[in-house]
Amino acid sequence: MKIILPILIMLSVLAITACMPPPTEGGEQPSMFTTFLPFLLMFVVMYIFFILPKQKENKKIEQMRSSLKKGDKVLTMAGIIGVISHIDDRFVCVKTGDTKIDFEKTAIIKLMEADSEKREAQK
Repeated sequence: MKIILPILIMLSVLAITACMPPPTEGGEQPSMFTTFLPFLLMFVVMYIFFILPKQKENKKIEQMRSSLKKGDKVLTMAGIIGVISHIDDRFVCVKTGDTKIDFEKTAIIKLMEADSEKREAQK
């Protein structure tokens, strides 16, 4: 993916420049549409490759956060792995060892239990 993205961007830029009309000698100005067409195409490429995947990822994370329940093993943004001992609308109490720490739901970035279940299923 790291190699494909720059190649696709380069190809889109080449395609945009190929669509541009050559300069005219009579002093005619190109139409407004042909002037902004390269910018429009670049915006479409950026939207497809950068904005859409991020929106899908955010939607998936938000869905994971809404499905959290007591007893789930989670990873927080701070790198703390623990088990949810209490869950509220906005806050989550994570037990790690003998300590309980309160976090906002937005601090939970990964559900660890699901990963271990997938590994066991593959074996």
